[in-house]
Amino acid sequence: MRTLKSTPAADGFRMPAEFEAQAGCWMLWPQRPDNWRREAAPAQAAFAAVAAAIARFEPVSVGVSRARLTEARSMLPAAARLVVLGSDDAWMRDVGPTFVVDTHGQRRGVDWRFNAWGGKCGGLYSSWRRDDRVARRVLALEGADRYRAPLVMEGGAIHVDGEGTCLTTEECLLNPNRNPHLTREQVQRHLCDYLGVSTVIWLGRGVYKDETDGHIDELCCFVRPGEVLLTWTDDRADPQYDISREALERLQQARDARGRRLQVHKLIQPGPLTMTREEADGIRQLAGSHPRRAGDRLPASYINFLIVNGGLIAPLLDPRRDGAALATLRRVFPDRQVVGVPAREILLGGGGIHCITQQVPAMQRC
Repeated sequence: MRTLKSTPAADGFRMPAEFEAQAGCWMLWPQRPDNWRREAAPAQAAFAAVAAAIARFEPVSVGVSRARLTEARSMLPAAARLVVLGSDDAWMRDVGPTFVVDTHGQRRGVDWRFNAWGGKCGGLYSSWRRDDRVARRVLALEGADRYRAPLVMEGGAIHVDGEGTCLTTEECLLNPNRNPHLTREQVQRHLCDYLGVSTVIWLGRGVYKDETDGHIDELCCFVRPGEVLLTWTDDRADPQYDISREALERLQQARDARGRRLQVHKLIQPGPLTMTREEADGIRQLAGSHPRRAGDRLPASYINFLIVNGGLIAPLLDPRRDGAALATLRRVFPDRQVVGVPAREILLGGGGIHCITQQVPAMQRC
């Protein structure tokens, strides 16, 4: 693995859309007792279920601390590849590399700078050194050259259409706890340089109470070029209503990199959902970590799904709404097998199925 001094765009590389062909997927094994209740046992069962669903469609690799290898092997599907890989938590989307490809069959990776979603000004835990090394380690294991980006960012903050357009939110990437020294124009320039895009569509705020400061992967994503899914509620009294309404207005006014207007599909939100007393009591409340309390609203969203080869792994979060959400996903993705996996235990830790996974695109030749 080489660390390159250029940028992906300058070298003819781009980030492919998630609906393009994939070579596999990466995850991390959860174990933090101050984030996952009951010593992470319920979360581990949920992660294992997600890994099993992915393995039906494509290879899955899981990074595990050496001390938890036996535990993880006993719970994960036999098809899952386990790799000794230290981390501070288990959000592979945000700490793993963003892969880029060119037309000559090469694959490289972008290693964003990571500060636990805010560093000393709102970060979710006080030490993130091991997390900031995960992307480099994954790229070495994949045999992919590395770009170290000059931008504090997480993979959940971006979605691309593979044709030159990036979606993100102002709440996250313009937050002073990420890159206070950069202007909006400079942040956008870095996105273009490191994702190989030419157009950035900025939405305002992310999902209500999202502790990542408004990641786009909870709010909105590309279905295919020219089409997006947007989390939605018709309840005007819900704080999410104004957030989604503003996002809809911006999307309707936007043009993608090829000049197209976007078709917007609405996806109903779960709940609202809150953390129960039993769930909160199972978490060790430690100094330096984000507190989790009974009654806290959870950043629940069906948008936080994972696209895989021929399939889509969707979170099951609310029995009252799961059926309608799955029906929408099957309508919008008619050529994919939609598989629902219970994901409340992942949500209790602050995210969803998309947050705990990172796809590896297939190498492409044109």
